[in-house]
Amino acid sequence: MTEAVETQQPPVAAPAAPAPPTTRGKWIDVWDPENPTFWERTGKNVARRNLVFSIFSEHVGFSIWSLWSVFVLFLTPAYGISTDPKQAAAEKFLLTILPTALGAAVRLPYTFAIAKFGGRNWTVVSALLLLVPCVAVAIALEPGTSYGTLLFLSALAGFGGGNFASSMANINSFYPQRLKGAALGLNAGGGNLGVAAVQLVGLAVLATAGKGHPRVMVGVYIPLIVLAALGAALFMDNLSHVKNDKHAMRDVCRDPHTWIMSFLYIGTFGSFIGFGFAFGQVLQNQFPSHFWASGLVKGKHVVDPVKVAYLTFLGPLVGSLIRPVGGWLADKYGGAKTTFWNFVAMAVCASCVLAASVQKSLVLFFIGFIALFVFTGVGNGSTYKMIPAIFRSKSQLLIDDGADSATADREARRFANALIGIAGAIGAFGGVLVNVAFRQSFLTYQNGNGAYIGFIAFYAACFVLTWFVYLRRHAARLSNI
Repeated sequence: MTEAVETQQPPVAAPAAPAPPTTRGKWIDVWDPENPTFWERTGKNVARRNLVFSIFSEHVGFSIWSLWSVFVLFLTPAYGISTDPKQAAAEKFLLTILPTALGAAVRLPYTFAIAKFGGRNWTVVSALLLLVPCVAVAIALEPGTSYGTLLFLSALAGFGGGNFASSMANINSFYPQRLKGAALGLNAGGGNLGVAAVQLVGLAVLATAGKGHPRVMVGVYIPLIVLAALGAALFMDNLSHVKNDKHAMRDVCRDPHTWIMSFLYIGTFGSFIGFGFAFGQVLQNQFPSHFWASGLVKGKHVVDPVKVAYLTFLGPLVGSLIRPVGGWLADKYGGAKTTFWNFVAMAVCASCVLAASVQKSLVLFFIGFIALFVFTGVGNGSTYKMIPAIFRSKSQLLIDDGADSATADREARRFANALIGIAGAIGAFGGVLVNVAFRQSFLTYQNGNGAYIGFIAFYAACFVLTWFVYLRRHAARLSNI
């Protein structure tokens, strides 16, 4: 998947016998990846080197963004959390809502920052910004902390949500059109794995240091952040020809497909990141008796977060690893058709989760939720494959009506890149909606049933919208979406 809004000016023509890219320090002035000779002799290795360090930085960013999905498993009344179970659940969901919201909000400015400051330079800066939430947690997250302080600390983790957007925008500029899908798929998948990785780190900390020492987690990530910034500074490059096209952002907002695809992406990526943040809390609150610690604490049963953490990483892991399959299915069967059936499957899985919740079956609940994670990953790939296909189809209609093919194709790429950036930012807000739905459901019903019903209805709306706009026989003149 891609999240880029910048467009490239016509590349400088490569010489007949291509030399290494013209550079000024860490700035590359000549970059022509569409020239096969240039690409094979000089471009491929440079692009691959930038991709490797981009993946590492983005992966760490996703982990920091997801930190509070693990921290909430540690938190007890000693950390300012309410002693009332229902209120405590609501407070913990708010601690995962804030970083999700801030991470979504910074995605667009992070995307523009690549052209403004350079891909290498911004990767260094965005990596170092991750030290802010980690150092703040290292200083302030301790027993006796107020709930207001927890809210502030959790919001800071939102910095990690922007790294995905800037990383994808940067790598998008390095690769030729024919290889963008594979490169951006690797970049996105490696980043998303950070959600599962941070939960595995949390499990290791819980199992070794114990639930009384959540700050040990940032002790793991602070060195990784430094390594990510150092690797970017030493081994990445800036491309001088990359420019922001703010007019494309404005123009594409007038196209109804922008809002349709953003709505669909809320259902796929929004579900993935929202479930990734909430899954541990949902298990902990929905089935507490399955996770009780051995013995009693002050005469009461308490949940053992280690037992919860053993299960939480699996969902984000499979959702990340399955992501390229969505793109492959979209290539083979069509993006709209894949997205339609994927949302049908998500509605069925959410219905299974609801049934399991009513029946209080942890096994069925867990299987249904893992399946939901799988289909969020598939949907991430298929929806993003639809975006360039929509504008290619519109471009072909213009060409058939007599428009210049080169101009129409250039406009299609410009609009697709802009929509990818907008959909990525709006889709991330879906994670906020997921956590708000869970919070309200547990406050009102003391279970997640209200949220599951809402998810079923939303996924149904998504597959109906996909069919109505892109699949029904007389929907539009667009084809091959």
